[in-house]
Amino acid sequence: MLEVLRRIIQEVNGARNLDVALSTMVRRIRKAMHTDVCSFYLHDAELGQLVLMETIGLRTQAVGQVTLPQGEGLVGLVASREEPLNLEDAQAHPHFRYFEATGEERYSSFLGVPIIHQRRTLGVLVVQQAEKRRYDEEDEAFLVTMAAQLAGVLAHALATGSFTRPSLDGQAMFTGVAASPGMAIGEVVVIAPPADLNSVPDLIPADVDYEVTRLREAIDRVREEIRSAGERLASRISAQELALFEVYQQMLGEAALSQEVVKRIREGQWAPGALADVVRRHVQYLERVDDDYLRERAADVRDLGRRVLAHLQEETPQTPDVYPDSTILVGDEISVAMLGEVPRDKLAGLVSVRGSSTSHVAIIARAMGLPTVLGMVDLPLSRLGGARVVLDGHRGRLFVRPTAELESHYQSLIDEERALAEVLEHEQDLPSRTPDDYDMPLMVNTGLAVEAAASLKNRISGVGLYRTEVPFMITERFPGEQEQTRLYRKQLESFAPLPVVMRTLDIGGDKDLPYFPIEEANPFLGWRGIRVTLDHPEVLMVQLRAMLRASVGLDNLQVLLPMVTNVDEVDDALKLLDRAIIELGEEGVEVNRPRVGVMLEVPATLYQLDALAERVDFFSVGSNDLTQYLLAVDRNNPRVAELYDACHPAVLSAMARLAKESAALRMPISVCGELAGDPAGALLLMGMGFNSLSMNAPSLPRVRAAIRRVSLKAARQLVEETLRLDTPAAVRRHLSAQLGEWQLAHLLPPRD
Repeated sequence: MLEVLRRIIQEVNGARNLDVALSTMVRRIRKAMHTDVCSFYLHDAELGQLVLMETIGLRTQAVGQVTLPQGEGLVGLVASREEPLNLEDAQAHPHFRYFEATGEERYSSFLGVPIIHQRRTLGVLVVQQAEKRRYDEEDEAFLVTMAAQLAGVLAHALATGSFTRPSLDGQAMFTGVAASPGMAIGEVVVIAPPADLNSVPDLIPADVDYEVTRLREAIDRVREEIRSAGERLASRISAQELALFEVYQQMLGEAALSQEVVKRIREGQWAPGALADVVRRHVQYLERVDDDYLRERAADVRDLGRRVLAHLQEETPQTPDVYPDSTILVGDEISVAMLGEVPRDKLAGLVSVRGSSTSHVAIIARAMGLPTVLGMVDLPLSRLGGARVVLDGHRGRLFVRPTAELESHYQSLIDEERALAEVLEHEQDLPSRTPDDYDMPLMVNTGLAVEAAASLKNRISGVGLYRTEVPFMITERFPGEQEQTRLYRKQLESFAPLPVVMRTLDIGGDKDLPYFPIEEANPFLGWRGIRVTLDHPEVLMVQLRAMLRASVGLDNLQVLLPMVTNVDEVDDALKLLDRAIIELGEEGVEVNRPRVGVMLEVPATLYQLDALAERVDFFSVGSNDLTQYLLAVDRNNPRVAELYDACHPAVLSAMARLAKESAALRMPISVCGELAGDPAGALLLMGMGFNSLSMNAPSLPRVRAAIRRVSLKAARQLVEETLRLDTPAAVRRHLSAQLGEWQLAHLLPPRD
């Protein structure tokens, strides 16, 4: 049975569309289980109904016609209970319902299993037989396995629009990871990456003949390049090595490869996509064969494919000449460089298939105030160009071809946000002081250029987090000491005399450098933060020296060590800092030792506060990572992102404990995660006793408004009430109700 299962899965995954996959599946299942009927019912969540969408054994006229509410009939019972139902005599069951259109009165035995994807019931898979038969455990396990396989295929097809419910209109919704808050309505511009065979989107060609012509021209140019390269090297390499160029020429000249690509183009794929499809298939085949020579040719085919693709993409505009007024930039993976190609006044939002909420593009998007959703894995890039969309960066949603009602609703929300921003702008130069005269210092997170420093300086108490990795990410190599010194000096001068907390290089996790990639199975528990820089002291020493040089005469530098797990790591980093001070002194550069802090983001540090307090001058809580590690949730994984909640009772209890123990140690402690930029979260943190809050600049107005309207006494009472609650949902409801009572509900992001 296992071999049968494997073959069916291969056939289903290889089907050209979902209709074929479903048809294949029901036929193969019926044959494998030696039964009379196999049917698939699709669950329409909006109507709360199940629709017969494919069958072998029932009357085909019933497909698309027979519907039943969830919970009604045996199929509806399977869907509502979300568990298998195995009956020897189906008609004797009280939930049995007769549908004349199907002709199912002839069948006695019934086995139905739900098709579930990420807690959503997508449908029901059913087998039936005329004679009375109790399907055995192996039969049931087989059908459950098939349903699990179908769930992923079906979820993707429904999300991408390649298979639609009969009752739905043109609107489609896709979900991902909310990476930057805000909302936008606009027109999609799809951007394709440079020559990467694995990142070419599927696009329908406007002119098939043109696609074929440019493919052949690209192949000719690559052939000429290889011929020229061979001639240039003919006198410098052996005949054996020179033969490689002849192999390339033969591959390019082989009619089969070219003909396959042309065939894919004529089937409805643009030239780059057709080339990528064919090359990937050839490479996968060659890598699987036993012959060593053929396996080596896989690399040759891949290389040729990339060369041809590069020429195709030179002729294919990667970005339009003119952007729509409200551009929603969409791509497989969006880089910082891609952001720079769109005029700022035209860019309204970002959506990406890949990426995460802590990636550098997300950090920059938040700093720019751009609504952004990343990790939208089911996005059909080939169908989105020019489409009108609604982007919801608060909830991580993208609505394609929105209805007039939905667009009107979101437009009103956007107008309300804009009006609120204008109102709050008038009090941004006022102190962040509570009604009972408690000053709550607000700081800003930075990492980009400091053009906004002049407008921010009078509104903040300093820079709570300067992300030094951002300059590293937008270069093609590690920046040198002088280059870093210029960058850091500009930051320190712009905000002087206010303190600027500079975090040492924090790469790893989902923030690697293009010239220093870190490939790990579990990057968030791997080589990142201080672990990387201590392993590469030559990198950390250059950075520390640059920071110290930049601080000469200003003395507003503070250094923050990220991803600390052990006290030994702090000791080692401090030794390097002291060595940098001595070295600079020997060079005639006298610098004062800056205040040094530790990021509390690894749960282990919660139990080492005494030892850490003996070594450093302040604590800074990275609430994003601390939440992720406490809850064991990768918030960038769409499957579990909903479990990530900084208002989880365990997280809030940990935060309250940190504030209390730090106060006992007389250790200043701040928060620089997203919780600090949430008005409700900021009130909780103030009530807990944190000394300062650091956030992205766009979050400042709402947080300031909340603090200026809620007394410290009331915030402390809010903390006491909230810490007694048991679930994140209860916490959110209580915070929302309390802010509503204080007439501050308008400061919260819109929620369902």
